[in-house]
Amino acid sequence: MNISDFRSDTVTRPTAAMRDAMLRAEVGDDVFGDDPTVNALQAFAAERLGFEAALFAPSGTQCNLMALMSHCQRGDEAIVGQQWHTYRWEAGGMAVLGSIQPQPLENAPDGTIPLAAIRGAIKADDAHFARTRLIALENTTGGLVLPLAYQRDVRALATEAGLAAHLDGARLFNAAVADAQGGDPWAAARDIARNFDSLSMCLSKGLGAPVGSLLLGSKDFIARAHRVRKMLGGGMRQAGILAAAGLYALQHHVQRLAEDHANMAALRAGLIDAVQNNARLSERVQVSAAPTNILWVDVDASLIDALKRRLDEAGVRVTGGRYGGGARLRFVTHLDVGPAEVRRAVSVFREFQ
Repeated sequence: MNISDFRSDTVTRPTAAMRDAMLRAEVGDDVFGDDPTVNALQAFAAERLGFEAALFAPSGTQCNLMALMSHCQRGDEAIVGQQWHTYRWEAGGMAVLGSIQPQPLENAPDGTIPLAAIRGAIKADDAHFARTRLIALENTTGGLVLPLAYQRDVRALATEAGLAAHLDGARLFNAAVADAQGGDPWAAARDIARNFDSLSMCLSKGLGAPVGSLLLGSKDFIARAHRVRKMLGGGMRQAGILAAAGLYALQHHVQRLAEDHANMAALRAGLIDAVQNNARLSERVQVSAAPTNILWVDVDASLIDALKRRLDEAGVRVTGGRYGGGARLRFVTHLDVGPAEVRRAVSVFREFQ
């Protein structure tokens, strides 16, 4: 059976051209700093995004932890969102490994945290409190794009309060493509990046590399992060084979993210039509907004098992299930799903009885 895999954009496989770039990669020893392909990747990303330096690491989780531990010391505090990856999906690493106290705040429906809530969470200089040192945002967040004006306001607030600002930009270029509206996504990405002291970005999601992320910041910041990467076991040797895939992705796969967004728009429109014309689903399924490549579908708990089973039988893989008193499915588009896979997913909802 052919599989339509909407579980995540992390399931992408390297293209033939990317595999060829990996095969031909010139390598050295990155722990000694002399792998030319790793160095080329880091220099390319830093220059294009307006940072002084960059550091290649195995994962986005590690890059975020490197950033947190480079901005904060033991007993310091980072302001984060309740739904953001740095707080909810990274196994408590900032607290367990960094001795950093997270100050989680509730996200608004658009993915932002209200500025007044951030301001109110910044601690006074008092020995009773952890020292607030960092504001960490995420863009995209659950597929939603943080408004550029909002990011500028957070930057201004951080500067006013003497705090650093970090962006978990795992899907930075999905946000940039959406912001660019058909224009230059690199320019849009730089507009986002200039609001932050550091930024992590994933190469293995929509960009399609098999592994790897980058952390970007000032030279001094990246020097601190390099030490943390070593501490966390993230030093790799002939990593140019992996870096070549990331470099190829940045050079060839940024613009094509618009295809994923178009496929997602088609999927969303198809699901809405299918649900509205299916008597069993019309009052029990709600399809969310999907401005980039992630779609959430809320399903009545009484239907979730049967619907999930039908998707599985049709070869449509998604994540999700029961949570609290409800249930939710997540669809993610990427370079390994196209219009045919979208039609297959829609047909399951259209034909569900």
